[in-house]
Amino acid sequence: MGDSSDSVSIAIDMVPFGGKEFLVKTSRGSLSVFVCGDQEKPALITYPDVALNYMSCFQGLFFCPDAASLLLHNFCIYHIDAPGHELGANVISPDVPLLSVDDLADQVAEVLDFFGLTRVLCLGVTAGAYILTLFAMKYNERVLGLILVSPVCKAPTWTEWLYNKVLMNLLYFYGMCGVLKECLLQRYFSKELRYGIHGAESEVIQACLRLLDERQSPNVMRFLQAINRRHDLTDDLKKLQCKTLIFVGESSPFHAESVHMSDKIGRKNCTLVEVKACGSLVTEEHPLAMLVPIEFFLMGFGFQRQPHFASSSSNGSNPSSPSSHSCIAPELLSPEGLGIKLKPIKTRADIEI
Repeated sequence: MGDSSDSVSIAIDMVPFGGKEFLVKTSRGSLSVFVCGDQEKPALITYPDVALNYMSCFQGLFFCPDAASLLLHNFCIYHIDAPGHELGANVISPDVPLLSVDDLADQVAEVLDFFGLTRVLCLGVTAGAYILTLFAMKYNERVLGLILVSPVCKAPTWTEWLYNKVLMNLLYFYGMCGVLKECLLQRYFSKELRYGIHGAESEVIQACLRLLDERQSPNVMRFLQAINRRHDLTDDLKKLQCKTLIFVGESSPFHAESVHMSDKIGRKNCTLVEVKACGSLVTEEHPLAMLVPIEFFLMGFGFQRQPHFASSSSNGSNPSSPSSHSCIAPELLSPEGLGIKLKPIKTRADIEI
């Protein structure tokens, strides 16, 4: 994508529900932001994991009809891609300075300024979850709430740091090769999905591999390098002033860190949802498992599902009915039918919005 235009339209059949792509010029370089929905509505911003863009990271969730009645009914979605991760991106010049995680978080603030957004809800996956958490710490008055998927909050361990160095060397010398793609699939998905019941690749895996082939290796390496230099946020997590909902797959390599992050934020402000037989990318592997917890989380802010939609993930019940405001629905108390394991949920505390 060139820098000659402030906004670029994209084919509507490539993305759920249509929308428009903007190239937002920030003080730290340009960012692609895909806007989906009515811009008069409250804003939900997303940020994907390493080597993914909004299509490969969030299409499983946003293609769900139930998500349309819950998310697009209440929000305008602003999908922020990491620098150089958008569809059709050019290679970022080696002369452009490498960005730190703080630079990436500051870019998010500039995106909000570009669109005139004052306060937003945030949805991020792993590396993207880290960037949005850091953004929430630096600009707490601009964040309504956080929905984090398999997040990280610590500085990388020596094992992760060395592993990421190997990935960066693969990117530098071989590009998006087969070995690298297999390493990324292990980062994103559970073993069950990667190999399938009969050893066949699932459609989710095939789609992810196709989209990985479109990534510019130097751009992925830059994002991975920033994440590999991240600093520890643990001591500041209790300072988060927004409600937080964390999802993590039980097979995710970041499971322990996500649980640690939930504990440090505290049960007063954070809910942890562990998804069985799932890797890090819950938005693609088990998106339906996210809908009911997100619905109850949003109820705490006064958002409800579109009235004439019934939630298939609620086994026929309607969590937006008046009775659901007085107690937690039975589905959340007996979540086995959803294939998820839930920690105690308290998302309906009074919040000033």
